[in-house]
Amino acid sequence: MSDTLFPDADFPALDGALFDVPSQDRLAVPAPSRHRPRILMLYGSLRERSYSRLLTFEAARLLEAMGAEVRIFNPTGLPLPDDAPESHPKVQELRALAAWSEGMVWCSPERHGAMTGIMKSQIDWIPLSTGSVRPTQGKTLAVMQVSGGSQSFNAVNQMRVLGRWMRMLTIPNQSSVAKAFAEFTEAGRMKPSAFYDRVVDVMEELFKFTLLTRDLGPYLLDRYSERKESAAALAKRVDLAAATGCSPGAGAGRCGCA
Repeated sequence: MSDTLFPDADFPALDGALFDVPSQDRLAVPAPSRHRPRILMLYGSLRERSYSRLLTFEAARLLEAMGAEVRIFNPTGLPLPDDAPESHPKVQELRALAAWSEGMVWCSPERHGAMTGIMKSQIDWIPLSTGSVRPTQGKTLAVMQVSGGSQSFNAVNQMRVLGRWMRMLTIPNQSSVAKAFAEFTEAGRMKPSAFYDRVVDVMEELFKFTLLTRDLGPYLLDRYSERKESAAALAKRVDLAAATGCSPGAGAGRCGCA
């Protein structure tokens, strides 16, 4: 008796040449990265006493204690999406940090039942693709939020949707700090509490997932549909080159086949 449910199955809709059977061996990295995990942190408020910023700073301290290299983007001066060219210095700063990072932390207040516009603007300025490079694909992500009232999860849930859209590996754990005004000292440090313990949990998990996946992102998110699309685009270029008598790669672009 076969140990498979469909031993004689055929796949009329499948391109067998592009079908890739996942392999445990390919998840083993011969020479894993040894540098400190690079984490970019974004927060979603410009208030003088911003609790999302204070929570971000608290999480950053924990990540540095674990051995991460941390950068925190200050959204002050970042223009609204499409209200300035991509060459704007703050946009370039944000995009450079996104490219540099191996993981991110997004922390937003919940306002009107959602993340803030400041948080969304930062995410919107990070492109899904730059040429053939997807700046966020395969990077890890942790999401956190602060609330002025009772605990809620609207902002973190929204950020999870965006993380998936950005092709990021969002970790299972998350942090939602209720009545954030009561959770920090006058000096801006987080008080001992179950909320603080959860932040520690989330940063530990992010750090571990980053170590686990940072060398494997391209393989983990390699997709059959995109391999098929790329193969079709290549075939089209080759056919065009044959029709025009142009050799792809030799003077590419002059005949339009590139």
